[in-house]
Amino acid sequence: MSEGADGSTVDRSAHEWDESYRRDAPPPWDIGRPQPMFLELSEQGRFDGRLLDAGCGTGEHTLLAAAKGADAFGVDLSSTAIDTARAKAAARGIAARFEAGDLLTIELPRSGFDTVLDSGVFHVFDDDARARYVDVLAGTLRPGGHLYLMCFSDRQPGDWGPRRVTEAELRDAFATGWEIERLERALFDINPIPEASDVQAWLLAARRTSPGG
Repeated sequence: MSEGADGSTVDRSAHEWDESYRRDAPPPWDIGRPQPMFLELSEQGRFDGRLLDAGCGTGEHTLLAAAKGADAFGVDLSSTAIDTARAKAAARGIAARFEAGDLLTIELPRSGFDTVLDSGVFHVFDDDARARYVDVLAGTLRPGGHLYLMCFSDRQPGDWGPRRVTEAELRDAFATGWEIERLERALFDINPIPEASDVQAWLLAARRTSPGG
């Protein structure tokens, strides 16, 4: 999914996401390094145990977690991005697993992960798909496990790019079965584009308090 110029959410196929990664210049979000906020969390020892990187792109956060000792698994809709992630893992000698698939339909182990990362996925969904996505995260994260999520913020000016998310929307999405431990303003680093060189974001840290429904 992506955001239309009029603010409506539009479907994007795996093929379209693949095309984003096949252009001469990388897409704005594929910066070739971890987001600074996620790097900080990793250095605090937060990326541990069995870890799912939901919408991993070309794998920088999955590889960061694996290098810190996590059993890290990255999933992305784009098979092109996954091929790049696997090549990075091989080149760096890092044991991380990657799979191409749709997070709303891919089979994930129930309560199978201790930690879930989401860097820029939550904001691509419309309201119905967003609720399904949160259910997927709840089902695959063990009770007591942690979600670390960054998404586009309503503080970002203009109407380009993905859907803006409000603090209230985040609190509503994770109101049942979750304890929000941290919700604060942040910035996404991006490859500079005419509209911006960084993007206003939210950083959410939430603990799963009950098994997924």
